[in-house]
Amino acid sequence: MKFATKAIHAGVHPDPETGAIMTPIYQTSTYAQRSPGDNRGYEYSRTHNPTRTQLQDALAALDGGKHGLAFASGMAAIDCVLRLLKPGDEVISTDDLYGGSYRIMTKVYEPLGIKFHFVPMGDMAKVREKVTAKTKLIWVETPTNPLLNIIDIAAAASLAKEAGALLAVDNTFSTPYLQEPLALGADIVVYSLTKYMAGHSDTVMGALVFNDDQLLKDLSFYQNACGGTPGPQDCFLVLRGLKTLHLRMQRHCENGRAIAEYLRQHPKVEKVYWPGFENHPNHAVAARQMRDFGGMISFVLKGDKQEDAIAVLEKFQLFTLAESLGGVESLSGHPATMTHASIPAEQRRKAGLSDSLIRLSVGIEDAEDLIDDLAQAIG
Repeated sequence: MKFATKAIHAGVHPDPETGAIMTPIYQTSTYAQRSPGDNRGYEYSRTHNPTRTQLQDALAALDGGKHGLAFASGMAAIDCVLRLLKPGDEVISTDDLYGGSYRIMTKVYEPLGIKFHFVPMGDMAKVREKVTAKTKLIWVETPTNPLLNIIDIAAAASLAKEAGALLAVDNTFSTPYLQEPLALGADIVVYSLTKYMAGHSDTVMGALVFNDDQLLKDLSFYQNACGGTPGPQDCFLVLRGLKTLHLRMQRHCENGRAIAEYLRQHPKVEKVYWPGFENHPNHAVAARQMRDFGGMISFVLKGDKQEDAIAVLEKFQLFTLAESLGGVESLSGHPATMTHASIPAEQRRKAGLSDSLIRLSVGIEDAEDLIDDLAQAIG
């Protein structure tokens, strides 16, 4: 099936009891058993729930994967992957990444004896320099958050295989509509379903998609044992959102292009970060591994003053100043004080994230209205 057809049909089926087209919300904590240990595949909803099962099947199908696991948040999904590591193991991660990912790596797992190397990944040669016999995981975001750097997934997969390490790709910005990491050699795809996958800013969830059966055994053990699982209502909301993922992503991309072009020509804008520009670093890689370039854009005003950026953020009317991204409505943010505040200022600046950077999540409104909002806010 083509993607649009998969978004509607893959992984889901009418309810066998009633014929309901939409997956029912199985709002139950436990299930009747015929005899001790003799059940219908469900015994307790932390372990399994029919609504969650259909969501996990749908997620796997959309990414061309064999297995999907859903979690109560994107951070719970990331935590599950990191639980595969043992003291003495090493991880190589991109240096431009979501602040929550950096926080759990450095504040939760580093004190347990796991070493993290944060390096720019635009050039795989720099990544190779950090590979040792202890390297067990390579962690990639592409496009990165918030500088929209592009990392070559196929090249990273080749390096991970050579090192005997797993490659995990946070695909939150792209979704499987724009990019399919498993087809490029990744071992695990990571999502904050909160963002584009659910798409309506009304639920918080995360997911992992992968092919390996041993990974299923290991990751599902931690999913159940640690309990970071989602409720059926949230699973239902994500299932609903997936059915329009392709339509929403098309509009996000169209609007993203229009906004990026407008900002690039604005006399008060110094720099625009968007992988669709031909002069964007690794644009050729993005063109090769992505269907389109997405609706995430970051920019810096001339003068690079934080107070100027804050003044613009306070004037927005349609670009709501808020955490998160990927909803149908346009959002704006100041990474240095919001999503990436947990990353030390020195580390942020070293990665190129200035204190005046503004991040936009371009929604699916009319592009002309969004440009008018930018015009009045920037002046």
